[in-house]
Amino acid sequence: MRVSIIGGSTVTDDEYATAERLGEVIGERGHELVCGGLTGVMEAACKGAQSEGAHTIGIIPGKDPQEANEHVETAIATGINDSRNPVIVMNGDGVVAVDGGPGTLSEIGHALTFSKPVAGLDTHRVDGVYGIEHVDAPAEAIAHLEDSVDS
Repeated sequence: MRVSIIGGSTVTDDEYATAERLGEVIGERGHELVCGGLTGVMEAACKGAQSEGAHTIGIIPGKDPQEANEHVETAIATGINDSRNPVIVMNGDGVVAVDGGPGTLSEIGHALTFSKPVAGLDTHRVDGVYGIEHVDAPAEAIAHLEDSVDS
């Protein structure tokens, strides 16, 4: 399974640790990670995934693949800035959101539009919007995606 990770590019130490653990779980369970390829949640998740042998893909906003964080194995330069957000979520079988701001919120919206399963770790809660499984731990997030994709 390919998991799209979305979240803030600026994070606290706790958020970084959560995202890194999320990446580790992805690797431990034999999955692949796709993200926006830059800093914060993206970097932490890639670091964790790479430490467990998972393939990491970064779909970056600029034209230079070298902009990707050091834990991205395959960098895809787009030159389309935040317009890449739907591309990030479309390339996963499911999506996990960690924290995040308006960019993450837009990615959640795209994921729901594309009928992708979404797990949230301390992320947006929007009244009247359904389809986000809010969980407390990285392993729960991946289990939700695994259950949703298999069914």
